[in-house]
Amino acid sequence: MTEVAWNPLYGAPVYPAERYAALARRIGAILKTDNDVLLVQAEAVVALEAVATSLARPGLSALNVVTSPYGSWFGQWLRRGGADVIDLVAQPGRPIEAGAIAVALDANPAVGVLVLVHAESASGILNPLPQIVALAAARGILTIVDAVASVGGHALDVDALDIDIAVIGPQKALGGPAGISALSVSRRAWELILHDEAPHDSILSLADLKAWADAGGALPGTPAPLEFFALEAALDRVEAEGLGQIVARHERAASASRAGLAALGASLWVPGEHASNLVTAVSPPSGIEASSITGFAAALGIDLSPGVGTGSSHLVRLNHTGPRANFQSVLANVAAYGAALGRAGLPANIGAASEAVVRIYSS
Repeated sequence: MTEVAWNPLYGAPVYPAERYAALARRIGAILKTDNDVLLVQAEAVVALEAVATSLARPGLSALNVVTSPYGSWFGQWLRRGGADVIDLVAQPGRPIEAGAIAVALDANPAVGVLVLVHAESASGILNPLPQIVALAAARGILTIVDAVASVGGHALDVDALDIDIAVIGPQKALGGPAGISALSVSRRAWELILHDEAPHDSILSLADLKAWADAGGALPGTPAPLEFFALEAALDRVEAEGLGQIVARHERAASASRAGLAALGASLWVPGEHASNLVTAVSPPSGIEASSITGFAAALGIDLSPGVGTGSSHLVRLNHTGPRANFQSVLANVAAYGAALGRAGLPANIGAASEAVVRIYSS
């Protein structure tokens, strides 16, 4: 009889029920909130859909800021539940302007909910979250923030900003697993969610998740224990490094990437304060396809990727998110982009670009 090799994934231990509450408290500390924190046994898109499904109903009016496909999806989910949705669509691949939010809110005084993505890894943009949330707060509007990509890459203080619902995923800047997500929910948001027609008996029901969380036991269904153990390990790393240091590491990686690209004469897609710390997007020179650059980099073992979404597919993204927010990855990204330009017959001073990266990291 053939002997089956032992696999450490066989017979994985059950995740202890008493540790779910501790996980929620640790995530609350990352978000800097005393609001309820719910754990969702799925990738963050499911958590976002759960928020939309639990909020949507006839009579609800929402301003939905669209700066990527994720914003489009959220609007569709709200409409499916009968909500009246005003989509405020930014220029393709660009951040929204706070002034445009103010105009839209003034024109639609019935809006009760505002939805936006904080930072977009699809195009490298950063939406002006503090200004937008302040505009909503001044009008008594509930705010929902997709912080899946931004948490850990940018400062995020849920209570100080008075964000009602913040959805996060640990798989990006926090360097954790993708199979679990979480969200914080304010008391004001619960007042809107918990009503007689609220959805129940569904993975998309926040009311059901609250009932389980309040009971203090295991999550519904059959939780995947390895995902929760992986999340614990990720939070251990986050707490050991310190959230402030993690944000600073992303800021330095972004600065070094842009300094190196500037030395190459690259055209940054989003300059200055409107660019996120997660990825740096560049628009290749005329006549060069993004796919030729990403393909050349892949042959070198470097993962440069094209932009995602309408108006972004022509971009090349240099990823410095999570474990990639370090000197070696940034230097490799910039050198690979320069080498791709040189291969196409364009001038590319990789030495100067490398020196620019080193200067940022040695300052």
